[in-house]
Amino acid sequence: MTPESDFSFLGLFLQAHPVVKFVMIGLILASIWCWSIVIEKTIAFRRAKKQTDEFERVFWSGQSLDELYLAMPQKPTSAMAALFQAAMREWRRSIDGTAKPLPGVQMRIERVMEVTITREMERLEARLLFLATVGAVAPFIGLFGTVWGIMTAFQGIATSKNTNLAVVAPGIAEALFATALGLLAAIPAVIFYNAFQQSASRLAQRLEGFADEFSAIVSRQLDLKT
Repeated sequence: MTPESDFSFLGLFLQAHPVVKFVMIGLILASIWCWSIVIEKTIAFRRAKKQTDEFERVFWSGQSLDELYLAMPQKPTSAMAALFQAAMREWRRSIDGTAKPLPGVQMRIERVMEVTITREMERLEARLLFLATVGAVAPFIGLFGTVWGIMTAFQGIATSKNTNLAVVAPGIAEALFATALGLLAAIPAVIFYNAFQQSASRLAQRLEGFADEFSAIVSRQLDLKT
């Protein structure tokens, strides 16, 4: 390191020890991947909320459940629509061609809805674990780069036998830059992970509430048929 060392971000990266460079590159790539997940999930959760609102409006508009089911596409994009479709498919299998519904129909419908809710939530929550992982480990990875960089800087002092601040400053700056990159990756990851988990929890509650309401509708229909 020399007093003329470049203190720009690019300069700090280029002058860093190879191990510190490896840490910096890893943190930068993790940060980029985190932001791609954030953008994807922001769009996905907004779309899920909008589609759920629209389906609930149609469902409670008074339209026949059979008509609504037949009008749906084969693969609905809405989680609540997929839940309704799975429940209606099991209901129709249990009553079509029989004078009375098959025994245990309500239990089967409830089980189908539970499985559908789990599957839809897993789809929405996919890759959120990466945000949690980055939020937890990125500061420590950055700290590792910092420790290594400072250790290298002090080794340079010992070799040159010069304790001038101008000699040690570039090495310390490079080391602290690794910590900054770790925090830059971790802070947004933690914030958005918590926000997405809250959104997922609210959607799961709405799906479970709809499942309970549909189960009550099935119960009334079964009472009328017996």
